[in-house]
Parts: sequence; structure tokens; C-alpha cells
Amino acid sequence: MRVELAYGRSHLIINLPDTTDVLRPRFVPGLADETAALRDALRGPINSPPLAELVKPGDTAVIVHTDITRATPNDRILPVLLAELEAAGVARPDITLLNGLGTHRPQTEAELRAMLGDAIVDNYRCRQHDCHDDANLIPLGHTSLGHPVRINRFYLEADVRILTGFVEPHFFAGFSGGPKAILPALSGAESVFTNHGRRMIAHPQAAWGITAGNPIWEEMRDVALQTKPTFLLNVALNTDGAITGVFTGEMLAAHTQGCAFVKESAMVGVDAPYDIVITTNSGYPLDQNLYQAVKGMSAANQIVRQGGAIIMAAACEDGLPDHGRYAALLAEAGSPQGALDMIAQPGFSVQDQWQVQIQAQIQRRADVYVYSDGLTDEQIEAALFIPCRDIPATIESLQARYGRDARICAIPEGPQTIPYLLGADPLS
Repeated sequence: MRVELAYGRSHLIINLPDTTDVLRPRFVPGLADETAALRDALRGPINSPPLAELVKPGDTAVIVHTDITRATPNDRILPVLLAELEAAGVARPDITLLNGLGTHRPQTEAELRAMLGDAIVDNYRCRQHDCHDDANLIPLGHTSLGHPVRINRFYLEADVRILTGFVEPHFFAGFSGGPKAILPALSGAESVFTNHGRRMIAHPQAAWGITAGNPIWEEMRDVALQTKPTFLLNVALNTDGAITGVFTGEMLAAHTQGCAFVKESAMVGVDAPYDIVITTNSGYPLDQNLYQAVKGMSAANQIVRQGGAIIMAAACEDGLPDHGRYAALLAEAGSPQGALDMIAQPGFSVQDQWQVQIQAQIQRRADVYVYSDGLTDEQIEAALFIPCRDIPATIESLQARYGRDARICAIPEGPQTIPYLLGADPLS
């Protein structure tokens, strides 16, 4: 059978055995009029007065938006939000767009224009969070877990604080959106390192689709509430990138509704584990680098059997990437077990260790092959994966190992589909 995989800026079409099970999220049609739906949601929010009633002339406003590694349609949602603020009397010079980078690299001007649109970049103040800029981080004490908290000064000093983003299942925070716009997006590096620390990542509730009892998400929630956000605007998307739902208002109430909406379409149950799982990282912008592609591997890991194989197709036009510590940590570790041993050392705490830890946990369960036009075989091997240049040929080779009746599954949209074993807890 021919299967179209989400890959890079287009798709990758491959031939798979006819017995392959193909798992996709339940398709939800896009809203007929996105602009009208966004405007209606801003005027009729969840557990909150309308946005226009929360602002007044003379207020300063900061709008937090996601960075280029996320699929949020910033160029479609922000103009509607900005128009609503200005109609309520907030002056354009008093509005700041703040790129919630967390520990990620800053965007180039060209990337900002692609994300936000020329009209926003040309007419509004645009800032990018820097998790290492001590002068622009305000300490807020420690969380209940004893972790330090510092948050972006521009955000905290604004009269109106608006969080935006999109909701999708997340491999250790449960769901994206909501409080993730503060921690990690606007936090100091040390807050990200502790929230994403070894014990936090290893917690059994730090998983796809789980918020209650998940220490990572609960700390994100507590830190976000401490900053007193004024308003949340989150959206849900289908596999075509169309907006399927808009969730606005009080942060927790709006995010909870968004998570419930997304969970209904994203969760897919299967009756038994698979020998071979082919997956993606949902295409551009989510598969820009191999670091991000660990998410798609994690989705496949939910249903691959112990000793099975995962084949990841990710374009990786931004490489491993070269920035951050991901590649260096893998090189230093030398093996998945070496990575886990390194991270377990007392006092060990560095950027990107969380992604390395999750990758190593996956590789203790299954062999992971990587197909990527953006990486050389040497880069793939340096990242401790097995290079794959021909997915059907790799499957043929694996069938020789597991038998011609090997169970095979494809997840063409990657982590937009979260599979689980029927009879197990479906990430409730």
C-alpha cells in the first residue's frame, strides 16, 4: 500500500506491506470562518469576562507566542487578538509581542516574519525571551518542589498578560498550550532544567495526555498561576493545519477544555504491540531537527514491543541541531545506557538532558532507525541512531529478523496521533 508520511514542508510517499495498520487521528474539519470564531471566543470566553472588559486605555500589554518549533498559526490568530485589544483602547505602542523561546535559539528576522507576518513585525514591538539574560529575569522564589523560579521581566511588568499557543498531546508535559507559555517558555534556564530534571522526566505520570498527577505539568501550572496571567488564547489544529477549536479565557478552565477536545481526536487504541512502527514528527515545523523528532519516537514507543524497531522519518532541515547541548551530550554518552548513567550522576543538570533521557529510555525498548534528507549517516550515528536511506528496504530487512508475519504499524502524522494499548490506561 502507498502511505503518505508528513515530512518536512511537503510529504514522503512510501510503499508498505498491505498488512500494515495505519493509525491516524480522527479528522476534525477546520472551522468555516477562523477569524469569526476567534473573535467570538475573545468576546465569549470560558470562566472570564470578555477580553475587552479586562483592558483599558493606557494599559501595557504583552502577548506571549510560541516559537518556530511549534505549529501555532500565529499569523492567523494574532491579528484578530491585536485588533480586539486596539478596539478596546490599548494603544499600539503599548503592545509587545514576546517570543516564548524557553531554552531554544532566537529566531532570525526572516523566521519572525514567516511566523508572525510582515504587518506585525513592521508595526509592533517584537521581543524574544532569553533564558540566560539575568537583567530581564525576575526571581519569584521556589516552587513546592524547591525549584527556583525566574520569569521574563517584560511579561511580569505588563498590566495585561496574554498567553497564546495551540493544544496537542505532549510526551512529558501531558499537553502543550496553557501554562507551558510561562514555564518553560518565559523562564530562566535553571527553572527549565529543574522542571525537566531526571526525576521529573522519569515519573510514571510524566507522559502523553496526563496532567493530573504529572509533576512536570503541575509545576508548570503553579508557576503560571503565580504570574497572574490575564487571559489565555489557545487553538486546536487538524492535520491540514486548520483551526478546529478555539479556547479562551481563564488559563486553567480554557486549557482544560482544549485538552479534552484534542484528546478525543488524538487518542487511538490498538489491541497488541507491534514489531515495527514507522512514525514521523508531523512534518514542518515540528521536524526541523532531530531533537524535536524524539517526540514522534515517543509516540511510537507507546505501542512497539520490547525488542522491536521504530523507523522515524524527519526532514531535519535544521540538523541535529548544532545549537544547544543535545548533540554534545549524545557524543559524550556514547550509548543509550551511557546517556542514562551520565544523567544519573549527582548534581548533573544541563540543557537538553531531558530529550536525551527520553531518547535513551526509548532505545532501551526498541532499535530506532532514522530516515532524513537533512542529516548524513555520520550525524545519525553520532546521535546513537541507525541510518535508514530506504524505508521499504529497511522493513524488508526487519521482516527477515522478525518473520514475514511481523506486525507493522505506520503513524503518518506522528505525535498528532497518540496510540495506546487497549486494556491499558488510555492516558486518562
